[in-house]
Amino acid sequence: MTRTTNRWQQAQAVQREAEGRLKRLIGMGQGSVQRAALARLRRGIGRRPGELPELWGILLDGLPQDMQSHRLDEPSRAEWAIYTALTVFALHQQGRDVQRQSAHVPGISLGTAAQRLAARLPGEPADNRERVARRFNQVATADTMQELAHYLRAFVQLLRANDLALDYALLARDLFCYQFDDGAAGVRLRWGQDFYADTTENKEDADNAQTENGD
Repeated sequence: MTRTTNRWQQAQAVQREAEGRLKRLIGMGQGSVQRAALARLRRGIGRRPGELPELWGILLDGLPQDMQSHRLDEPSRAEWAIYTALTVFALHQQGRDVQRQSAHVPGISLGTAAQRLAARLPGEPADNRERVARRFNQVATADTMQELAHYLRAFVQLLRANDLALDYALLARDLFCYQFDDGAAGVRLRWGQDFYADTTENKEDADNAQTENGD
C-alpha cells in the first residue's frame, strides 16, 4: 500500500509540474517568444528527453531533483512523461491562438478525447468508434515511450484536425504511471473506461469545457 501511495503522490507531482510548464507556455502570449518555444518543442517529438540542447531549459529549468534522472543512459520516468506531453502539446497547438483555442483543457483525458473524436467523425457511429479504437489501441499497447510518442503524435493530429482538446497535464501523469510494469494496466483501464463511458452523463461537462476554451 505504501509503494502504491508513494507512486500516486509522485504521479500527482508530475501532473502539477506539467501543469506549471503548460501555464508558462500559454502565458507567454501569442508572440514571437511563444511561437519559437512551441517550434522548438515540436522539433523534439520522437527524440529522447535531453537529446536536443535547445530544449534543456523548457524541460529541465526548475525541475525538482527527485524527478531528474541520475543515470547516464536513460531519462527518468518523470522526464519522459513531461517531455512527451509538452512536445505533443506543441504539435496540437500549431497554428492556433493559444489564448482563444488552447489545445490544453483541464479535465479531458485521452480516453474522453478519443470518445469525442469518434462522436465527431462523419459516418456510422459504430464504424467511427471502431476506427478510433484501432488508433487508440496503438497508443495504449506501445512497449516503449518512443513508440508511444510515435503513435500519440498521429492520434493527436486527428484531435487537432477535429478541433478537440486534451488535458496535457493529466496526460503527463498517465504517461508517468504507464512506465511502471504494474502501472500500465491501470492507465489502460482508465483510458478504456473513459472511451466507453456513458456519453449522456459526460457530454454536457465536456461540451462546457470546450466552450469555455473558445471552441
